[in-house]
Amino acid sequence: MKRVVTSLPFILLVAVVVGILVGLVATEQVMLVIVTVKYILNQLIMFCVPLIIIGFIAPSITKLGSNVSRVLGFAILIAYVSSIGAAFFSTASGYAIIPQLSIVTDPAGLRDLPDVPFQLDIPQIMSVMSALVFSIIVGLASVWTKAKAIPQILDEFQRIVLAVVTKVIIPVLPVFIACTFCGLAYEGAITQQLPVFIVVVLIVILGHYIWLAVLYGIAGAYSGKNPLQVIRHYGPAYLTAIGTMSSAATLAVALQCAGKAKPLRKDMVSFGIPLFANIHLCGSVLTEVFFVMTISKMLYGAMPSVTTMILFCLLLGIFAIGAPGVPGGTVMASLGLITGVVGFDATGTALVLTIFALQDSFGTACNVTGDGALSLIMTGYVERHGIQAEEAPETRELFNVEDERVPLQNA
Repeated sequence: MKRVVTSLPFILLVAVVVGILVGLVATEQVMLVIVTVKYILNQLIMFCVPLIIIGFIAPSITKLGSNVSRVLGFAILIAYVSSIGAAFFSTASGYAIIPQLSIVTDPAGLRDLPDVPFQLDIPQIMSVMSALVFSIIVGLASVWTKAKAIPQILDEFQRIVLAVVTKVIIPVLPVFIACTFCGLAYEGAITQQLPVFIVVVLIVILGHYIWLAVLYGIAGAYSGKNPLQVIRHYGPAYLTAIGTMSSAATLAVALQCAGKAKPLRKDMVSFGIPLFANIHLCGSVLTEVFFVMTISKMLYGAMPSVTTMILFCLLLGIFAIGAPGVPGGTVMASLGLITGVVGFDATGTALVLTIFALQDSFGTACNVTGDGALSLIMTGYVERHGIQAEEAPETRELFNVEDERVPLQNA
């Protein structure tokens, strides 16, 4: 019980309830304080976004590319393809389903929030896209030149940023979300939209099952093996992921489940399962895309354009590979995309963070179960090419016990 009470989803749920209750009875004077706190916290969170991008994308490139082998390169490729495939599937589903939902976009009858009386502006050190391009260029150049000092510096910077996220961003997040829902309740919008949130979460969970079926179908066709002989062993890992909300915490169980699957080569289990636990986040990506489209329709009256969603999905796949190892890491790393590419404001960002966190356990379970399908594809790949894979040095380096990413990873 103590573990549940102290978990981030429970804390966020309490923040949502408290925010709604306060907003229903708050006066304009109280709301002046609320909107000021929300504005300052939003400035703080947005300031950290470029730091998060640099701190996790660039080191991930240097770690994955320093001694990149043929098998490792293929593993990264299929993880990325799976993530953006889930993103595009979610996008197509969103365009088909969201217009059929009873989403109220007419603001008539809502009260206006008071203007922010005090503004503490905290400008970002660089734009989101600049941070992304900088991370990619520095990471690749470090690999090309076989630099030794820069990867070490980037690794230290990653640890610093992770400390900022876990000790600054995560603690203030419940307050930021409580202020957001307080504002929505004060306006009157929350009573109109709350049922939609529940329906959307159920749709997303169904989407997870459909995508897992697609992944295992492709894996079976490519490898020539029966995928049911793999997924049938994944029940304990799926339930463990729901309970822990962490791919790393589920890793031991996932290895046991995959080890029982006869179609999987043992060396591909020991190589692929730990790797995919860190870079394969198909369930989280699918979830975030659908939520972004729903909230865009809800708050701004229209879903993003097709070209915007294509760009968002392609970049989100990259961000997912380098997502920080904290609860809701995928959506946290992609805050810059949500604001810079899709154009969300503070309210939209807070809603995405909240709904994502409340269903995060199911997204993690989808990620973990999907790792079995990718391991089956890896088995088919090495058998087709006659590769006798061993545990690669770069894999041992990537999952070194001193690396904070593994014990904290939450897909």
